[in-house]
Amino acid sequence: MAFRPLHDRVLVRRTEEEEKTAGGIIIPDTAKEKPMQGEIVAVGSGARDEKGELVALDVKAGDLVLFGKWSGTEVRLDGEDLVIMKESDIMGIVEAPAKKGKKKAA
Repeated sequence: MAFRPLHDRVLVRRTEEEEKTAGGIIIPDTAKEKPMQGEIVAVGSGARDEKGELVALDVKAGDLVLFGKWSGTEVRLDGEDLVIMKESDIMGIVEAPAKKGKKKAA
């Protein structure tokens, strides 16, 4: 099934949490909290401003984002659990650390 969010909504796939703690203790499913991090699967076309012009979203498919614990609406599409939320529910994009390179002398 193809799904395209409308307006300023995004479709997010939650990332999997670790099954063990750093000390090796296995966490049962009943004690796990839902992850507040996920990957953007699809984005809507954007929101309209006061003039009626389309404003593109800051996120794109493939971005890794952080969002609030209770953000969005959980849905099941093609047997996969996903979350639909507004872009404003996203707190930020997780960026990969920049690789340290040697600076060239001027």
